[in-house]
Amino acid sequence: MDELSARAATLVARHPHRARLRRVGTSRADTPMWLLSVGRGSRHTLIVAGPHANEPVGGATVLRLAERALADPRLSDAADTTWNLLLSLDPDGSRRNEGWLSGPYTLGHYFRNFFRPGFLEQPEWLPDGAAGAVLPETRALLDLQDELRPFFQCSLHGVDVGGGFVELTRELPGIAQRVAHTAARLGIPRELSPYDTLYWPRLGPAVYRIPPPRRGDLAAAITEAAVESTWFHPHRYGTVTAVVEAPMWGVTAVEDASPSPDADAVLRTVSRALRRDTRLLEGILARVRPSAGAGPDAARLLAPVDDYLLVGPGLADSWDPDVHDGAARPLPPLDTSRLTTLAISGRRVALRTAGLLHQLVTRAGHDPAGALPELDRLIDAWCADYRDGYGARWIPVARQAEYQARVVLAAFELAAGRPRPEPAPPSPCPDDRADSHSGEPPWSSEPAVPMHRE
Repeated sequence: MDELSARAATLVARHPHRARLRRVGTSRADTPMWLLSVGRGSRHTLIVAGPHANEPVGGATVLRLAERALADPRLSDAADTTWNLLLSLDPDGSRRNEGWLSGPYTLGHYFRNFFRPGFLEQPEWLPDGAAGAVLPETRALLDLQDELRPFFQCSLHGVDVGGGFVELTRELPGIAQRVAHTAARLGIPRELSPYDTLYWPRLGPAVYRIPPPRRGDLAAAITEAAVESTWFHPHRYGTVTAVVEAPMWGVTAVEDASPSPDADAVLRTVSRALRRDTRLLEGILARVRPSAGAGPDAARLLAPVDDYLLVGPGLADSWDPDVHDGAARPLPPLDTSRLTTLAISGRRVALRTAGLLHQLVTRAGHDPAGALPELDRLIDAWCADYRDGYGARWIPVARQAEYQARVVLAAFELAAGRPRPEPAPPSPCPDDRADSHSGEPPWSSEPAVPMHRE
């Protein structure tokens, strides 16, 4: 986080007449929230990095976007646009992920250092509406939206394992083709059936329409937009919001639209595994909770653990063809991509829970329940399933950020009504080589610099 703000300050020092950095809020831990603005146009964009603490690529992306807006007047002056780039919406949570940001970029290292706050502490969500928002990070974003009234807002997210996709509050005709072009050029798999968008309208391959918010339970909060969010708050100003997801570990099967020979068998396997894993992790939690401590650090780790263990059985039931619930919405048609995504999602719930429990025990400084060896075994086995069973491979940071930046620019141009010609074929990213930090087969031919420097 410190390096990100320092690099933004350096950029402003190089371009004092066109770039500015101002503090727009303070986190719960008194961390400054910085907004980098480029240009002085009357129309505003708002690009939000770091809405989820474990998705750091947005920090690299906003710096790339700032550099490009400074270098290309068609993006700012000629478009009468000011680019407003929030360096991190959750700086406290992002700092808690710094244990894995400098590598090695392996799945085991990532999940053992994974952190995302509990659902009610994630600053993009408005479970009690905008008027009831209490998190200072959320209030800072809402105030920015009301001040800027952006015509285009973008939330920069990352998929830990899977592929890239885009979610929109308003349709942008042509965006699916631009995403496909960029993904093909950069070797990024597109996730054709993301779990997040299970019941959302499809606008094109890997592009989805976010439905208006409606009330629901916690398990439905992602897949059915059950609560209000900051994505929709500026809708009243005519804002189009794009949520751009870039993968860290890519899986090619998430873009395989071929039919599955036995979808029900896959669903049974996935749902039973999630129930089994949930019961196993509930047992470990019961053993470690008494010795985990009662301080704020333990509470921050326990909140998301409780959330994941709460939603796991419900997700398993919603996928299991042998569980008959007349009130449940039937699953959409199931092809290989969707089945792969559901399997990855079920494993993600278990791995995140195990990683958080691992940190809970480690930070307590003692393990009277003897849970660490069991958690290490589970994390290693489940990561091996991602790596060997699904072919999950690390995508160098430079490539993640370049993909995300290009998709943002494509969405901006379509939202602004000023599309430019397709870019020329990209030259190789200078830092996009076989990543020596990952220990896994590369997606490209050049190594990535450590993520905290990208």
